Amino acid sequence: MAAIKTPVGRFFPATMKISGSMIVPAPSTTREPQRIAKLLARAGVASRREIERMIAERRVALNGAVVETPATLLVSLHGVTVDGKPVKPPAPARLFRFHKPAGLLTTERDPGGRPTIYDRLPSDLPRVVPVGRLDLNTEGLLLLTNDGELKRQLELPSTGVPRTYRARAYGTVTQAQLEELMLGVEIEGMRYGSINANLERRTGANVWIELTLTEGKNREVRRVLEYLGLRVSRLIRTSYGPFPLADLPVGAVDEVRQHDLVLFRKGLNKAPLPSRVRGRATGEASPPSSRSRKRESPSPARGEGRK
Repeated sequence: MAAIKTPVGRFFPATMKISGSMIVPAPSTTREPQRIAKLLARAGVASRREIERMIAERRVALNGAVVETPATLLVSLHGVTVDGKPVKPPAPARLFRFHKPAGLLTTERDPGGRPTIYDRLPSDLPRVVPVGRLDLNTEGLLLLTNDGELKRQLELPSTGVPRTYRARAYGTVTQAQLEELMLGVEIEGMRYGSINANLERRTGANVWIELTLTEGKNREVRRVLEYLGLRVSRLIRTSYGPFPLADLPVGAVDEVRQHDLVLFRKGLNKAPLPSRVRGRATGEASPPSSRSRKRESPSPARGEGRK
């Protein structure tokens, strides 16, 4: 079955094979020494934190000798092995959108045997790591990449990449209360940065709220709304940077076009961020859309995530 072209990229139902896809040239390599943990993350082996654990577990070697510290400096991965297997050179950077269903863990494996996102991803995807995380019961857009450095750039608060969520919550709140979140809030000693929150609609005893933030603290959206006296019953990430969930079906994956990814990476450290890339794929409709409202920060598609 042939892949269907979309404005964001190529759409793959979970059973389709990925073939002939365009890929993004990686940034030009430097011959300056770099930390082995950074090089391995760049090669898509794992996140830097996970690589540090692998080194502590003595699973990484250089020319047959166990690497003792993640600060080891190298100019390439020549001679490096992980679990006895040579590490391949970094592949060109690629970025995928995944519509994560509720009930999946954002991890490679779970000691308790619970299902993870990797149980739902197409078998022909390259080895990818998630950009940020979504909680077990959070659904919506999860970006995946084979490039550890791109993952890090997207996650760092200093790059200011906005994440937008839609939350359904039980309780009462006013727009004035939500606007106070623009100043940030401290909850039990944890400081949360500015959040652009807008009350979309009320449905009985529930409210729908759209929130845009540029940090990714654990369960941030849920904790902030609980602080306001609300109980979140559904949370959906609707966009990450310029990449929207749009109408990508639940459980489906598609690849961001190389042109869009190149433009995004060029502007990643500049302001403003590129305008939202709009995507389209047939499938389930997103939750009720927000009514138009002017805002200072980008307002990506509807949704919610690891908050």
